[in-house]
Amino acid sequence: MPSLKKNQNSIFIDESNKSSINAFLKTKNYTSYFIICDSNTLKYCLSKLILSCKELKNAEVIELEPGEESKDIHVISHVWQTLTEFGANKKSLIINLGGGVVSDAGGFVASTFKRGIDFINVPTTLLSMVDASVGGKTGINFAGIKNLIGTITQPKGVFIDTRFLETLPARHIVNGSAEIIKAALIRDRKFFDNINSARIKNFAEEDVISKSISIKSKVVKIDPDEKGFRKILNFGHTIGHAVESLFFEKPEPLLHGEAIAIGMAVESYISCLLKRISKNEFEKIIQCIGRHFQFLPINEADMTFFFTYFGHDKKHTSTSFNFALLNGIGKCDYDIKVSKAMVQKALLYYNNNICNAA
Repeated sequence: MPSLKKNQNSIFIDESNKSSINAFLKTKNYTSYFIICDSNTLKYCLSKLILSCKELKNAEVIELEPGEESKDIHVISHVWQTLTEFGANKKSLIINLGGGVVSDAGGFVASTFKRGIDFINVPTTLLSMVDASVGGKTGINFAGIKNLIGTITQPKGVFIDTRFLETLPARHIVNGSAEIIKAALIRDRKFFDNINSARIKNFAEEDVISKSISIKSKVVKIDPDEKGFRKILNFGHTIGHAVESLFFEKPEPLLHGEAIAIGMAVESYISCLLKRISKNEFEKIIQCIGRHFQFLPINEADMTFFFTYFGHDKKHTSTSFNFALLNGIGKCDYDIKVSKAMVQKALLYYNNNICNAA
């Protein structure tokens, strides 16, 4: 059973969570358990978790609706109220069973209730396994802006059972692959070369998941509070979060990884404009992402809204846009200042060249 250590917390990748979660719970003295899940993980994953962990048979279950709508202060308030009514206290444990929305929202609930109670993540999607459950970022959306309110609070453990991926539709495996591609682009050229021509099913393999988690965990260990180096994990997200917020208002919202794929394409072009990557590297990146993702255009009519969301990015200052940009495939720098004119140029290129070529 491989184990990755992160800031005294453990990330376990196990064919069955039975041994790792039970071993963890036996070392603690929790008086009550609360499982936060959504309707999908309630149906497909909850019974597997409870059957493997007898300690959880009497756990209270709090169900959220699937999707970003649950990362809302009114939903969070309802969860806080439920915890209060069922007597949750500082000796309680919250188990977040689900994808990125559950780990973001559940982690935020735990980090703020009674000024913080313990929680663990049991991710059930590829995206949450390689990204959302690892690193300690929690958050909810506010005023239409993704993750505007949140904390950095480390879970007491992350327990990964790859069998949960068997319950996912193909779109959600593709969705998670974006963060794996990102991890390779910012830290490991050899890893990128290995996954460059991989089939989508290969991204769900344990060794690929483990490698991606290892990359992120090492970055987080160096800079847990995102004071500097950890910002390289934001590659693709500066543009991507604005794209995600923009499409959130549309009839068919994008999944997180789908928006980040667009963000990586645009930010790779900015890296190319700044001569941080070669044209050949840029084309290789676009080909890799384009094998799995659809490059949807950012319509001219949406540009005003895009820059409204873009301007709210937490990484920006009042006078500049700060990006994490590639410095060759496998390397990344942070706090690279980019003008609005260059962002506009990159978006125009994306719409006219990358979308048309996809």
